[in-house]
Amino acid sequence: MSSAAGSLTEPEVLARAKGRLFPDEDAPAYAVADTQFAREEWRPDRAVAPTVRERLAPFNHVRIGGGYPDLVGVGRLDRELVAVERLGDEPPLVAVEAKGYASDGVDARRGIVQAYDRLGEANAAYLAAPAPAVSETDRTLARELNVGVLGIEADGSVATLEAPRVVGTRTTTEARAIRFQASAQGVTDRSFGLNHPKNYLGYPIAHYADGDTGTLLSRYDVVGAVADARQGAAFLGLIEDAPGGIELTSLGREVVRFAKRNYGTAEGALAAFAEWYRSRKRFVELAPSWGQLARRIVFAYPATELLVTELQALHRDGNREPSLVEFVEYLHELHPSFAVELFVRGDEAVRRRALTDEGELRRAPLEDGDAYHAPTVFQLKTMLYHVGILTERGREPHRLEPTVDVWALRESV
Repeated sequence: MSSAAGSLTEPEVLARAKGRLFPDEDAPAYAVADTQFAREEWRPDRAVAPTVRERLAPFNHVRIGGGYPDLVGVGRLDRELVAVERLGDEPPLVAVEAKGYASDGVDARRGIVQAYDRLGEANAAYLAAPAPAVSETDRTLARELNVGVLGIEADGSVATLEAPRVVGTRTTTEARAIRFQASAQGVTDRSFGLNHPKNYLGYPIAHYADGDTGTLLSRYDVVGAVADARQGAAFLGLIEDAPGGIELTSLGREVVRFAKRNYGTAEGALAAFAEWYRSRKRFVELAPSWGQLARRIVFAYPATELLVTELQALHRDGNREPSLVEFVEYLHELHPSFAVELFVRGDEAVRRRALTDEGELRRAPLEDGDAYHAPTVFQLKTMLYHVGILTERGREPHRLEPTVDVWALRESV
């Protein structure tokens, strides 16, 4: 991305703005560019460099306010980017409109007005544009409308020309999809690495017991993949990072109370886990009381309620055993952003194949198992099977046949 400021296209502007707003890939942040930016050519005479598309990925078509911003993300913002220091406990939802050079120049004013429209649901909105194209009149309008302005300089740096105030907003399902991905419980490639709920239940108990957590998990045959168990326990809200290290959440402490009430000690409870080692039997049948506890925890996971609610609606409409393809298509009609974020891999090439520029799903790519997000179609689905919610366990994407993979409730009401 070495273009001079005077020739920057919208994709190049947006890629640099994203890099300034969300610079740390490992931070608790998540951002998606609109699906129109997945195309290989922005104009007939201007290809989009692969490095630009990779920087902008993943792609989704997220409605915020009265339209679809060029970029939507959630994350902690640098102090220079906003007009206040204290942003509250929850990272802000940010919407960005990008304007680059076209045949008629840069329409910065239109970008500011578009960004302002997003403030009905976004906590902060920005125009991103080549710095020389932003006039003093544009900056005055932006200040009046509480829209931030990011100016892309000739050397590729990004200057905060106007810093917006962070505002409170109402939250829609579309906005929640992005907030969910940016949270500690978002479905990403780093969410669930294991597909049995006992592996996650065991972690807070071993953490509470005397001794090294990993050693105890191994000694009692709970799980060998300690890092995956810790990660999944965090995604299920059983543990959290604290200044002094890992701490149990209120839900994690309740798991320990359950263990001590039934077995007297944490170690006694861990000993029971050895009896379930490598068993393929449904967990709620193998250990009913533990299975019910796991069911309550898994149901509290934000994605579960949405899945169960919509599967129930399909059942009520007469489709009692929808295939994965049918379910994703149905879910996309009602909750498009959530459906994409939950099921479709964030890989740039996958989303480009699966989504049109307007954010519509293409069915053919959905019939390929490799298009799907493994933590959802394999690990999460298998956990829902083990706790008695779904009829079938999940499958790894390379073994998945989406047109016959059934997503159905074991018990409908």
